[in-house]
Amino acid sequence: MLIEAENLHKRYLLKRSEVHVLRGADLRVASGETVAIIGRSGAGKSTLLHILGGIDRPDTGSGKVRIDGEDLYALSGAKRTRMRSDRIGFVFQTYHLLNEMDVLENVMLPARAAGHPQQPSRKRALELLDAVGVADRVRHTPLELSGGEQQRVAIARALINDPVVVLADEPTGNLDVETGESVLRLLFTLTRDRGHALVMVTHNDEIARTCDRAMRLVDGRLV
Repeated sequence: MLIEAENLHKRYLLKRSEVHVLRGADLRVASGETVAIIGRSGAGKSTLLHILGGIDRPDTGSGKVRIDGEDLYALSGAKRTRMRSDRIGFVFQTYHLLNEMDVLENVMLPARAAGHPQQPSRKRALELLDAVGVADRVRHTPLELSGGEQQRVAIARALINDPVVVLADEPTGNLDVETGESVLRLLFTLTRDRGHALVMVTHNDEIARTCDRAMRLVDGRLV
């Protein structure tokens, strides 16, 4: 299994009340498998994705996350950051692109952080930008792009290091139908042909049905 998550709990204190968004969530995703996570707004789907990606911690003592057999939260902070850079690709719902960098620099950033050689990384970045349909925007900054274009750049950035796990939060939410279908084909090809794993949060039932499995987050558990 590339992803193994067991008994995940997460609580947030909002004003004077406690919100328990995850209540023992379990998830296992095999090599080459695509899984959609669906559920109502506020159910904790993004929180779950952030915990699977090492961005947010589960409640202390509540469970474990293993990526390709390695316990994510048993690692030091530096090693967990390195794992996120090398082995996990994350597509954020709100892009998180750096406005002071151009499109090509944004996509190459994870490769630079991982210490990969510049020329192969540049070639890979240009190939990915072409695949998601924004090859003509490489010298533009994110502020000069539409929301849909920024989403495509964010997807290319997530794939630059050829991650074994891709976590995508509404990856087609800001894209037109044709571009969304193209992006999904790219994500599915990466997953199925290379034996990687894709977990995707979506509100779109049609997109969920294109995945190998669809799971619903209900009362803090995946069913």
